Amino acid sequence: MFGRLVTLLAVASLFRVDAVPSDSSAEIPSFLKICRRSDPHLNECIKRSVDSLRPYLRTGIPALHIPPCEPLGVPEIELSQAAGPVSISSAYTNIKVWGGTDFILKSVKLDLDKDRIRLKLYIPHLEMLSNYNMEGKILMLPITGKGLASGNYTDIDVVVTIQGEKYQNQRTDKTHFRVNEFYCDFDVGHASIHLDNLFNGDETLADAMNLFLNDNWKLVAAEMKPALEDTVSRLFKSFSNKIYAKYPVDTLLPP
Repeated sequence: MFGRLVTLLAVASLFRVDAVPSDSSAEIPSFLKICRRSDPHLNECIKRSVDSLRPYLRTGIPALHIPPCEPLGVPEIELSQAAGPVSISSAYTNIKVWGGTDFILKSVKLDLDKDRIRLKLYIPHLEMLSNYNMEGKILMLPITGKGLASGNYTDIDVVVTIQGEKYQNQRTDKTHFRVNEFYCDFDVGHASIHLDNLFNGDETLADAMNLFLNDNWKLVAAEMKPALEDTVSRLFKSFSNKIYAKYPVDTLLPP
């Protein structure tokens, strides 16, 4: 969920995107802040561009292929942790996340020579609701369940590094950009979660496990963090490239 939010920002804001490909005569939407790569204050221009887009992210921007972000929908995420104190196989579907558009972009660093983007942002609060299917062990305790999962997360710091490269697109015969590596690192200040229907509806075991998870959420999160970050990065590297492939570099970031 963090990865998708940041990917949308990277696509829609770090590279200023026209509403249509460059060979179209349609007008550019007035709310898009134009940032040129020759601007000596490019990073600050990008931050202003993000602020100008913020009101539109809630309902989505069809012209930029940006879906509504309140709630932000993620079809499915699968996680597998096979070793260590937390050994779990889990799948989350029909994921809905609220609060993502309240982000604060702390810094932007765009390295044009190295085709690298680095973002730091802060999200005060996220609320998540999804279906889940889980089986495994947490600190040697068995856990199994299938049902509704809910969570509240606060004070989230996110750092994203996107490494790309330019290439000649055979279809457009123009220079395009693609993402080679997408790194996502996040730290959550506090989390509370609840899993319905644990242990086939055994309320005594379910209540005890939910209490245990909330008392030990930092340890569980630390064990699951590498797998989650890797999954999110792989998903949204692909998502980014589908959009970047549509527009030449000179359209995304004019000279």
